[in-house]
Order: sequence, then C-alpha cells, then structure tokens
Amino acid sequence: MPNPPIPPLRIAMLSVHTCPLAMLGGKKTGGMNVYVRDLSRALGRMGVQVDVFTRSQDDCVPYVNHDLGFGGRVIHIPAGPEKPIPVAAIGHYLDEFTQGVIAFAEREGIQYDLIHSHYWLSGLVAEGLRRAWGGNIPIVQMFHTLGQMKNRIATDDSERAPQERLDGEKTIIDHVADCIIAATPAEQAQLRWLYQADLDKITIIPPGVDLERFNPLPTPLAKEHLGIPIADQNIVFAGRIEPLKGIDTLLRAVSLLRQRYPEETRNICVAIIGGDPWADTPDEEMARLQGLRHELGITDFVTFLGSKDQNELPYYYAAAAAVVMPSHYESFGLVALEAMAMGTPVIASEVGGLAFLVKDGETGFHIPAHDHEALAARLFDILSNRHCRDLLGRQAREYAQQYDWNLIVQRMIELYQALISKQFPTLSIGQGLYDT
Repeated sequence: MPNPPIPPLRIAMLSVHTCPLAMLGGKKTGGMNVYVRDLSRALGRMGVQVDVFTRSQDDCVPYVNHDLGFGGRVIHIPAGPEKPIPVAAIGHYLDEFTQGVIAFAEREGIQYDLIHSHYWLSGLVAEGLRRAWGGNIPIVQMFHTLGQMKNRIATDDSERAPQERLDGEKTIIDHVADCIIAATPAEQAQLRWLYQADLDKITIIPPGVDLERFNPLPTPLAKEHLGIPIADQNIVFAGRIEPLKGIDTLLRAVSLLRQRYPEETRNICVAIIGGDPWADTPDEEMARLQGLRHELGITDFVTFLGSKDQNELPYYYAAAAAVVMPSHYESFGLVALEAMAMGTPVIASEVGGLAFLVKDGETGFHIPAHDHEALAARLFDILSNRHCRDLLGRQAREYAQQYDWNLIVQRMIELYQALISKQFPTLSIGQGLYDT
C-alpha cells in the first residue's frame, strides 16, 4: 500500500505593522514589505502554504487577499482603528491582533508548522501565538532594522527608538525566537555586540531578488516608457523619505556637480521615489528636503515622484545611469540588489548590509556616509565614463544572479524543516554566500 502524501509545510507569516502589498516608498513601506511579499511568493512556488497576517488599515480592503499567487494569502486582521496609525501606537493592539489570528486559524481549521515573524512587533505576537497553540511551534524572527542601531545613528531624540522597542527586541532575542535570521554578517555582528545574542541562534540568509521582474531593459525603451528625454542622464533614489536614508547628501552632491561641471551635467535629472510630496501637510523630512532643494538651486534637476508601484521600478532602474543609496544605516539594502539585477551600477554608503552587498569598483562604488563630496566624485565618474558605467552594470547583473529567490528560498525551507524536526542549529544554513 503506498505511503500517504506528505502534507505541505504551512507557515504563519507575521507582518503586523505594514502590509506586504503596499506601494514602495510610503511612510512605513520599504524593503521589508518587498521581502515578505517575495519570500511568500517564492515559498508558494515551492509548494509551501503561507498565510501573511497584517493589521487591517482599511475596512474597504478584502479581509483575505490572494494576490500573492499560488499557496499564499494576505489576511488583514482588525486590531485598533482600521486606518493608518503611528507604529508607536500599534503596540496597544497586539493582544487584539493575536486573538484575531487565533480566531482565523480556528475558523479555517488550520494548524501551522512554524511562525515566521518580521520586525519586533510581530515577534511579540509570535510569542502569544505559540502559547495559544500549545507552546511547541518553532519561531523564526527577522528584525529588518534594529532599535539599537537606529539609536547609534540618530541625530536627535525624534529619530531614536523608544525603550519599549529595545526591551521588546531583547525579549525576542533571548526568550522567544528559536532562530534569528540576519541578512548579512554585519547584522549578525550587531545582534551579538548590541544585544548579546546567542550566535547559535543566528543564521545568515540574505533576501533574494526576482530575476524575472528585475531583468535588464534597453535604456531608450525604459526612458520612452517613463517619458524621459533620451539625452537626459538619470540618477535614482528609491525608498522611504526619512533622515537615515541620507537623501540630503544626494541633493548636496548634485548641487556640487552642477557647480563644478555645468556643461557636462546640463542634462542631469534626479528622481526621488518615495513619500508623498503633494500632501497638503508634508511630513517633516519631505518638507526639509524640498526646502533644501530650493536653497541649493537645483529645483530644475531634482524631482520628487512619490511612491511607485513595484512594477514600475524596473523602468526607473533601467533608465538610470546609477542608483544611489546614501543611507546612514541599512540592514541589507534591497533596492541596491534590484538595481544591480537590472544591470545598473549602485553608489552606496559603506554601512551595514550595503558594505557587503555592493562591491566597490566591481558592481558600483562605496562612499562614506554623509560625504557629499565623495558622492559627487563617484557620480561624475559614472556620468562621464560610459565604459565604466557599462562595465559596472554588467558585473552587477552577474553578481545579482546568486541572490535569485529560487536559490534563497531553498535555504529558507531547509531552515524551516530543521527547526520543525528540532535539528537546528546542527545545520550550517547560513554559510556560503558571504564566505568569499
């Protein structure tokens, strides 16, 4: 008699404070949204059943959304007011969110094999779910950003992580997570130095990239699609509009380029993707950057484009001579990986994950954080030297191949299975990609 088929893995994916289907560049939407969405889709293609639980922010949005494709669902759990609220306020509704997930699983008759939580708020929900589900279900945690690192680069109190977050991260690291995923060796080191995390609980698995979506396009075709003049030389930033992204460094670098090389940069065009520049009351950072653009006299060369759908990003990357990430802190830097997959060089601050992801002189350039002089010099190198730009772009595309989601997700499933079978940490899941 044949053996019965083995049921597929069923994962409860937690993204409490932000929906994986949100547009990139919103106030609290960025690399984590893309990561959760694309990981869930990649798992679905491998036959893993994934339910992504996120807080409902709009009572007009379907309660259960199937846009993740085969095997994946996004479930919007009412917890607190069904509208966007500050992240700091979401902590008041974690118990309500947890009960909503429990009720959904009971209605559906579902038992999950593993919980994968993202950001510290989700880690606290994971703890409550494990208690409700019998205390044995393994928990995988990914923080994406760390409060202690945020505090190290904060320039004023408004940018600092609250003590509640620091305490929550420490609790998750010490008592909740069976495994913590770090995107790079830098994040692994930060977890160890700043939180005294047990290294045996940390494995390094970087995010992946969808190489079918982020596949090189002819630059003239991309410019035509976006309505950009063919003669323009384009520089792109994509991400959240907040101080730690270092957008002011880019604006100062563009101003310097215009002063030093007026003829060579007369067709320069800088696109800032993210935020809402047309809001009746722009947030503080958007208003500051728009004021700086005016002060520097580069209004004609820098455009704030607002948030963009992920499907439009490949055209912006393909139309760009370079994508710039002048961040003060990045745990990984998914925009850089997407741009490299498109064959576009990246100029990035040598911080956090960007120091590992971008290969200086091979796939782009490193610059010191806050250094607009260095950024201006590297931008001029790329804008003025077509051979350099093309070589870096080809090498970037080749390098990005190893981050194909089809490869990364196999390592994730191996980790899941090891935890479910109680074999972790005997497997060296995180070795290989950064060994060279």
